[in-house]
Amino acid sequence: MQEWFTRFTPLVLAAVLAVAGCGKESAPEAGPAAPKVTGDEVDFAAGSPQLDSIGVAVAQARTVAVRHVTGRLYWNDDATVRIYTPAAGRVTKVLADIGDVVSAGAPLAELDSPDYAQALAAARTAVGNLMAADKALERTKALLSHGAYAQKDLEAAEAAYITALAERDRAKAVLLNFGGGDQVYSELERALAADRSEAAAGNYGGRTNGLNSRYVVRSPLAGVVVDKNINPGQELRADMMLGNVPQTFNSVFTVSDPTKLWLQVDVAEDDLRALEVGQHLLVHSSVFPEKTFEGTVAKIGDTLDPATRTVKVRGAVANPDHLLKAEMYVTVDLVVALDKIANAGVEIPASSVFMVDDQNYLFLEIGPGHFKRQEVKVGPEADGTIPVFEGVAAGQKVVAEGALLLQSIVNPAN
Repeated sequence: MQEWFTRFTPLVLAAVLAVAGCGKESAPEAGPAAPKVTGDEVDFAAGSPQLDSIGVAVAQARTVAVRHVTGRLYWNDDATVRIYTPAAGRVTKVLADIGDVVSAGAPLAELDSPDYAQALAAARTAVGNLMAADKALERTKALLSHGAYAQKDLEAAEAAYITALAERDRAKAVLLNFGGGDQVYSELERALAADRSEAAAGNYGGRTNGLNSRYVVRSPLAGVVVDKNINPGQELRADMMLGNVPQTFNSVFTVSDPTKLWLQVDVAEDDLRALEVGQHLLVHSSVFPEKTFEGTVAKIGDTLDPATRTVKVRGAVANPDHLLKAEMYVTVDLVVALDKIANAGVEIPASSVFMVDDQNYLFLEIGPGHFKRQEVKVGPEADGTIPVFEGVAAGQKVVAEGALLLQSIVNPAN
């Protein structure tokens, strides 16, 4: 019995100690301290795992007020004319084509126009009557001075001359509506004078017959023919430009100066503070990525689009090599004057900003692990960045990653 107890005592003691050890609980390891929230501020303890989800960026002062705004090029209306025909008729000749360089007054097309022929006939009659009335007045004055005519004959001759002069002016105004009235009248007067001289010699030449119904469409200004909607044999009417069919609004010719283009961009209302007339523009086209075209702000619209909250801005762009084309889309940088850079605000990653109850906020890093929520006034996002006009200064650190995590800690309800 004593031998059995001696043999099994160590085993019993080991089992008792093991059971006693299983009855004791191990002490838990201490975890990281919870972040401390004070109003809009949150402070993390050193080594807090939440800090691994938070990234910061430095707010940069803006040097360009508006970046990569999309714009559309179109013809400069100050150097463009859209030509319609004031005379109805059939096109007999087309004298100019797209791409032709024309001077002011250059012929573009010819029409056989009954309307123009009628106006010319009235002009011939008016000029002839005026010349006859002038001769009669001079003859009456001469005869009156010799006592051959009475005073009433002179008054009648003067009245006839005034009537003929008024009729000449009326007919001339009609021709002016067709263009070139002064030139046509000069030709009529010379032709009629020559006809009268030859008729007095018994040889009527009929020089005025050379001024027929051939109406010439001319360019009012010098430039390049950039559009043409006319063909030989086509019937044109003066009232086509007033029709209710969209195609009738097309001009027969468009002459412009392609070296001077206009540019339209839509600028957000928050960026208007950085704009002024005469401001420098940098224009870029995807067709010519290696080139930068120069321009200036010409006009700033007075109306805000209620749907897009933008204002239309017109610029003037120099195009000396004719590389840019009308109706081409381009990207535009509006370069801020140096005295306005201080008011342009700062630029930060767009991921920094979030909205609560229609207000924009972000978090500033005011110390290691210490962050503060800040209300800000921002502009439109572009290329992953967003301008901030109030609430952040250049050089301050903003939370670029993890802003919503901090918001959930500061205000779990939102």
